[in-house]
Amino acid sequence: MQQVNIITKPEREVQNRVINLVCNVHSEYQYAGNLEEQENKNIREDVLRYFLMTRQGLNAIQTDETVRKLKEAAYTANAGELYNANKDTYNLLTARVQVRQQQGRLCTQTSLIDWQHPERNIFEIAEEVTVKRNVEDIKHRRPDVVVYVNGIALAVIELKRDDVSVNDAIRQNIRNQEYGEIAPFFSTVQLLMAGNGSQGLWYGVIHTPERFYIKWKEPCGTPCPVSEFNEHDYPNLLDRSILQMLKPARLLEFIHDCIVFDAGVKKAARPNQYFAIKAARERIEKKEGGIIWHSQGSGKSLTMAWMARWIMENVPDDPRVVIITDRDELDGQIEQLFLNVDEKPYRAVSGRKLIEALNGNEHKLICTLIHKFGGGAALYEAVTVGDKKSQRQMEEFLREIRDSLPAGYKPKGNIFVFVDECHRTQGGVLHEAMKLCLGENKMMIGFTGTPLLNKDKKTTLEQFGPWIHTYKFDEAVKDDVIRDLRYESRSIDQALAGSEEIDQLFAKKTARLTPSAKDALMSRWATFRKLFSSKERTQRIVADICRDFSMIDYLDKGFGNAMLVAGDIYQAYRYWKEFQETELAGHCAVVTSYEPMDVALSDGHSGGGNKTEEEFKYHTAREMMNGKSPEEFESWAKSEFIDNYKSMKLLIVVDKLLTGFDAPHATYLYIDKEMRDHTLFQAICRVNRKTDEKDYGYIIDYKNLFNTISQAIEDYTNGSGAFSGYDRCDVEGLLKSRLAQAKDDLDKAIEYIKEVCEGVKPPKSIDDYFHYFVYDERTVPEEDQMAVTIKKTSLREVFYEACRSLTRKYLAIATEMKEAGYTEEKSVQIDTLVKDYDRTMRAVMLRSGDQTDLGAYESEMRALLDRYVTAKTSRKLGELDDISFLDFIDSKPTDEIYKELENSEYELGGRPGSAETITGNVRRVINRKHDQNPE
Repeated sequence: MQQVNIITKPEREVQNRVINLVCNVHSEYQYAGNLEEQENKNIREDVLRYFLMTRQGLNAIQTDETVRKLKEAAYTANAGELYNANKDTYNLLTARVQVRQQQGRLCTQTSLIDWQHPERNIFEIAEEVTVKRNVEDIKHRRPDVVVYVNGIALAVIELKRDDVSVNDAIRQNIRNQEYGEIAPFFSTVQLLMAGNGSQGLWYGVIHTPERFYIKWKEPCGTPCPVSEFNEHDYPNLLDRSILQMLKPARLLEFIHDCIVFDAGVKKAARPNQYFAIKAARERIEKKEGGIIWHSQGSGKSLTMAWMARWIMENVPDDPRVVIITDRDELDGQIEQLFLNVDEKPYRAVSGRKLIEALNGNEHKLICTLIHKFGGGAALYEAVTVGDKKSQRQMEEFLREIRDSLPAGYKPKGNIFVFVDECHRTQGGVLHEAMKLCLGENKMMIGFTGTPLLNKDKKTTLEQFGPWIHTYKFDEAVKDDVIRDLRYESRSIDQALAGSEEIDQLFAKKTARLTPSAKDALMSRWATFRKLFSSKERTQRIVADICRDFSMIDYLDKGFGNAMLVAGDIYQAYRYWKEFQETELAGHCAVVTSYEPMDVALSDGHSGGGNKTEEEFKYHTAREMMNGKSPEEFESWAKSEFIDNYKSMKLLIVVDKLLTGFDAPHATYLYIDKEMRDHTLFQAICRVNRKTDEKDYGYIIDYKNLFNTISQAIEDYTNGSGAFSGYDRCDVEGLLKSRLAQAKDDLDKAIEYIKEVCEGVKPPKSIDDYFHYFVYDERTVPEEDQMAVTIKKTSLREVFYEACRSLTRKYLAIATEMKEAGYTEEKSVQIDTLVKDYDRTMRAVMLRSGDQTDLGAYESEMRALLDRYVTAKTSRKLGELDDISFLDFIDSKPTDEIYKELENSEYELGGRPGSAETITGNVRRVINRKHDQNPE
């Protein structure tokens, strides 16, 4: 028989190829062998001792002491101690270890790894590394590939063949860290990798959730050094990425400089952060300033932390880092971040304290506000920040600053200045005052999360220098670092005019809901009608938002929450008061700079029945804060919004929290305030953070900020649009029309699932789907069954994902099909099509014995679908993973099982079908467990 060329190679062949490639290309690596037949630990003592004695020059006693200290830090009993053990080990690996000399002599210092000279270390790569589990009499685990440096396990790699999802490899890494598994082995491991040829190489660290694993990408951002391992020479994505990350110098550099322990969470740099740090180092060594522009949400605060740490450790002549922001909350966030990563910044809370800190040597890391360079309120108020002040006023202001400095003032050390949000602080008198107070021996790096306005570009680049690294919004979205944004402009006055239109709107929005779902909404709609009947714009917007929280399942089910930007503080409290008459009462809060003080009422007391604006703000704020101080209430509200998002559903803001506020579950941003350029850009990026459940961030615009764009939304830089001050290339792709893009997504999803099912033979009955996606082992020769199993499993996974994607895309606009451009007839067709594919998917799952992968987004999809599906669907009779095979048979009389199967609306074929379903479940368990227990 002619030999068949297998395109997708078995997992072991992928593993062998990768190891051979690494050893051949990176000659520093030695092959440590297949370690399957022995029990292994994360420290190979013989190799470590050899390194310490021959490369570090230690004697036997010093070597024993060094090894003992590492083992004390590394060996832990269970997963609950893994974080601390890993942190202690990392600190020991990256620091100098003190060991004793002979009696009467000072201690000497040594290193477990020579970070500065990679070639002096011993690199090994081993496969099938068997590790004993904590639980006795249970088969051990075997990581596919382990990278050892000087006998210390630093990286673990799980590999899959090209047709198996890289997520399976990620889950293996996660599982192995659990209690009862091999958690102690990971106490020294600094990088966890997972890969296949289709999706490349993904990486994380200990306890990294699956959704936060990062795909290695090179190049990333601009500029990025051209890799010697390019696509032309290494076309396989996995091979290329493995060679890039495991290059000895790169591996050590990344582990030493791009890992941080952040308040109980270990984090590794994303590719954009790594390459920005690399680019910045070259400038720092030459002391040439510049700007790092990384899109909002891509981690520039941590980039600052890594850069500051590198400067402290590598720059000579008393390095000092000064981090400058322009808002108090940002200053506090920066301070807290550095504290979380075990740095100890000094926060200069006044101009005097700042000058004292700069004039002394005590504080190496300083955080402050740019306003502290103003020399006091009187001086700052004398000159307003801006470009229109005369040279004489500027000189007078700077002279007063200079005169206010203490005698003999001179900033000490080699100063590096990080200016956050540099697009706002690049000009004006405060910037000049900052440069004056920092002295001549300084280098400035500007950080921004937004593009620069055309009118500011020249000034900003002159003040800070050229671009160091850029990572724009569209690239961050493509890399799945942040979520894309969908935009919708709403004209409240036109859409919500009268009672009749409200009833029509209700009928339209509930056209495809079940009777019970309509009944459930009726009670809420009574509240909406009351609100709609008012002519007050505030009430109409409140009603509109409440409708979203009832009609949009993502908000209704608590998968995410929302922010509302009000025009002023009075308006913000008006909104809050109106929401107290709705189902959002108790689930929303106002966060502004307003503090309800009795003295504020002295000029605003009405004395009559109608309250003045000041009285209204005062009494409403007191009512809302309920005894808390403004600071306590703000802290509580922000914490609730981030951590308890199912309860704190809506934050109402004016200016606060529109920059530097990270709330991943914030998904909808309602805008009822005139905003432009930087303020607007940063505001809309509050909803671009990534969660499993969130596909997009949504911008609902009540102010027509983008001129109700009739053409492509990308044209918002034209004319008098809200982003007209930017170059188009800098903001291209930022916003997309919600309905237009959703319709395009749905059309593509329908097209794709039809392509996936092209191989199903007519008439495409359920049996035809079974025949195409699920094989009957009675019809396949035994020698071919493994190959057929692989093929059918791959087909089903593609089919399942296509069905899930179709359902998500449909539910995004299920109640707005007409507005999206579909006819009534087409809407009904699509509705039927989606439900049909969903039922088919579940039937195929039952027949094949596949287990539904109920991830976070899957549970969301099911909750959403349940609302719209009106026809009966197949029922899941039992989950064989939860009970034994005999328990399933004995749980009820066999005839009842057959009867239930035969009575299912979506037939599985009666008794034969039920038998095949049971067989499928058993086959699935056997296939899954085969590698662990061939017997």
